[in-house]
Parts: sequence; C-alpha cells; structure tokens
Amino acid sequence: MHRRRGPNFTYVSGCVKYMIFVLNFIFWLFGGLLIGVGLYAFIDKWQATGLIKLDTVYDVMLNISLLIALLGGVVFIVSFAGCIGALRENTCLLKFYSLCLLILFLVEMGGAVCGFVFPRSLHGLLELSFTERVVHAYRDDPDLQNFIDFAQSDFHCCGLTSDGYMDWSKNEYFNCSSPSVERCGVPFSCCINATDISSGLVNIMCGYGVQNFPVAEASKRVWTSGCIEIVRSWAERNLYTIASAALGVALSQLFVIYLAKTLEGQIELQKARYENVANCTP
Repeated sequence: MHRRRGPNFTYVSGCVKYMIFVLNFIFWLFGGLLIGVGLYAFIDKWQATGLIKLDTVYDVMLNISLLIALLGGVVFIVSFAGCIGALRENTCLLKFYSLCLLILFLVEMGGAVCGFVFPRSLHGLLELSFTERVVHAYRDDPDLQNFIDFAQSDFHCCGLTSDGYMDWSKNEYFNCSSPSVERCGVPFSCCINATDISSGLVNIMCGYGVQNFPVAEASKRVWTSGCIEIVRSWAERNLYTIASAALGVALSQLFVIYLAKTLEGQIELQKARYENVANCTP
C-alpha cells in the first residue's frame, strides 16, 4: 500500500540535481583545459618574443592565446558554480549560475539580431575597428599570424576590407616603401597555389610584388577579395544551417537555465518546509 503524499510534500529531484552536476563537471574540465592551453601559448609567445603589447582592449581581443585563457576562466568559474551549487544544494551559487547563463543568452541573442538585421552596419564596424590593427599586428603576434593565414587560405580571401589584397600595404613589412624583401607583397596564405604539388613545400614568396599588379593580373596569382565580405557571403549561403545551430544552442541554454531554476525552487521549498516544521515543534 502506497503512502499518500500530503499537500505540503516537497522534494529535491535527484535526476535534475545530478544532470546539472554532470553537465557542469564536463564544462568545468573543458574550461580548465582552455586555461592551460591558453596560458601555455601565452607564456611560450612571451618567452619567444620578449614583449607582449596589452595597452588597449583591441590588443587583448587580438591576442588569441590570452583570449582562450580568459574564455576558459569564464567557463571554469560559471560551470564550477553550477557544479558545486547543484551538488551542495546551494541556492546562492545556483542563482549566480542562472544569472550568468541568462546574461550569455541575452548577449548571444543581441549579437544575432544585430548580425541579421544590420549586416552592412556590422560589416562596416568590423572594417573600421579591426582592419588596421589586424594588418599591423600580423608579424608581431605568431598566434594572430597563424589565425590570419588559416582564414585567408581556408576562405580564399586576402586582406579584410573591400580593398582586398591592397590592405597589406598598411603593414610595415608589405608596404612598398619598406626595405624588406616582402615589400609590395602579400602573405603566402593569399596565394591561389601556395603549395608546390610536386614537392609538397609551401612557396612563401608566391605573393611577392603582387601589389604592383592591377586586380585582373593579381587575381591570377592571389585571392583579391577581402575576408570580411567573403565570410559574410558564406554566412548568407549557409544562413539556415547557422540559424538552426544558433537555435539549438539557445534552446539548450534555456533548458539548462530551466533546470537550474527548478532545482533552486525545490531546494527553497524544502528549506521552507523544514523551517515550518522546526517552528511548529514545541
């Protein structure tokens, strides 16, 4: 015979509790891994170059290794709060966890709305804010250089703005007035055929002197379109895929927030019930 539950019956769901714990434990480990990788790359670059410039917000945003470490720190702290909050049934930590997820969700939604509603304005903002800084820092930051080379070779673009390959004239090494052997050139990642098929070696000189050629002639050797426009066109072609992925991430975040608030509510009801029992006991 089953015992009938009274109207004041409350409980803390073990399923919800340990689902939040396991999920956040995985992200906690992932955050720790990001911190380790980011700090290792940052220290290694510091020892190799001897100088790391962090004077402005843009310097931090363009420092890939530091950005990875900071991202890992945020993931580590937020997931730790969710992990311990669920395991120890701590409502303060659960509230902090829910609030962080809500802020992240709102920031993502704001960015998505701006990207879909004002694509041209966002395009112009990126060109205005980052072009010169990215081009200038190409040789100064090995991590940023590798990222730019990857983006240019993968998206078949060169430079950032509508000026395309001519953006590299703003770099002190590729400027035509430079005494460097790379003057009037572009990085090898801009080249259409940077790798020699027979030897498999990368020809790092394939972009030398390209800025001296008109677009029609240069397009035979390098990609001439800017990366921001190419990426925007790619996003428009894959709009439904990107929107579906974004929707999936957003719904997942809302579901986790719902679980956290559900667990928080159950814990508070349990506490209130115990307090009422304690007050009624003579």
